[in-house]
Amino acid sequence: MSQPKCPKCSQADSYEDGSLLICPHCGHEWIPGTQSAQVEASEESQGSVILDANGAPLEDGDSVVLIKDLKVKGASNSIKVGTKVRSIRLRPDATDGHNISCKVDGFGAMYLKSEFVRKG
Repeated sequence: MSQPKCPKCSQADSYEDGSLLICPHCGHEWIPGTQSAQVEASEESQGSVILDANGAPLEDGDSVVLIKDLKVKGASNSIKVGTKVRSIRLRPDATDGHNISCKVDGFGAMYLKSEFVRKG
């Protein structure tokens, strides 16, 4: 019996590992016959939506406001609550959780976590 195609990349040579099917091309894992596999794959292919602390979707070029004092490694002071950051760039593929790239006045270029900002 041939294995079903990967719902993420549509390659046909998936293999079984216990109750999961795994695609050797993209590494996607899914349970065969579940609708969640197709839904999950379609969400991943559309790109992940990055939300601020209030649940509002963020986009490249937005301005955000910090909702918490943030300590900066190597700096003697921290970035204060209410600091406005303009023209953010989103990093949806960031693995460390710092999914916003920006320049903060007085601190320079840095990465922020979306959970510490609100759209503003």
